[in-house]
Amino acid sequence: MTDTDHANAGYRRLFDDSGLSVGLGLPLTGVRESTPAVDAEVRLAEHAEKVGFDALWARDVPTYWPRFGDAGGAFDTWPLLSHVAAHTDSIALGTSSVVLPLRHPIHVAKAAATVDRLSDGRLVLGVASGDRDPEYPAFGVDADARGESVRESVAALRAIWSESFPTVEGTWGRLDGDLDVLPKPTTETLPLLPTGNARQSTEWIADHGDGWLFYHLPESTLESYLETWRGLAGGKPFVIAVRVALADDPSADPEPLHLGYRAGVEWFRNYFRRLEGYGLDHVIVGLEADDPERAMETFATEVLEHL
Repeated sequence: MTDTDHANAGYRRLFDDSGLSVGLGLPLTGVRESTPAVDAEVRLAEHAEKVGFDALWARDVPTYWPRFGDAGGAFDTWPLLSHVAAHTDSIALGTSSVVLPLRHPIHVAKAAATVDRLSDGRLVLGVASGDRDPEYPAFGVDADARGESVRESVAALRAIWSESFPTVEGTWGRLDGDLDVLPKPTTETLPLLPTGNARQSTEWIADHGDGWLFYHLPESTLESYLETWRGLAGGKPFVIAVRVALADDPSADPEPLHLGYRAGVEWFRNYFRRLEGYGLDHVIVGLEADDPERAMETFATEVLEHL
């Protein structure tokens, strides 16, 4: 962990130098083709905290495109995380990831700082350029300008959070010192983790991000990415997402899934130990199971407790 200006409670929970931390991606019910049941999501969120997961990550899915098949991301990021915050105590709350070109930076700054305040500083923000082609014309956004939009939004967010009556402008608009945006977050500026390449160079991500959130990578590729990242960003954290399906046989060998694996707990125990050994900081687990509560308990007992 490096910059204390960004290190709110959520950031410290995930990246306090005590080894690999592990979170879960919402929806916890595993529902993808329809809107998940809120009471079930909240119950599972409480259970995730109880059994020792470090974070809950909500996606930003402004519109439903059947090609992606993820109606389970129906709830808007900010009220969902606020609701989860009200039913949990210390687990970090993350976004994976806010699509900056489709959201006005003043709205993002205000909503994020609000969730951070309501959760006593537990919010960590993954931010992205987006990847759903039909969304850009729906919002009147030039898809070719996504890279510039991400850079402008990050600059605006930093200024809005850290300054009173900031002066900052971009293609999104202008603040000229007559207006302030409240509330301010619990720390000088909220932690931002660019996701994927976000239409930026790795050097830009290392300079402007408080970490890097990436997709699942084969182990040899991950080692190469980590080596490059450490050379550019020093101790800033590196995060990946992994899809996990627990086989009934605890000794089952891995079968590849899209962005992850189906395997027995023995293989996953060794896999997560290897990830920790590479120096990875956090993993967002997309847990697939018919009985999510039982799968959480099994994973916590058989994998988390051995890290």
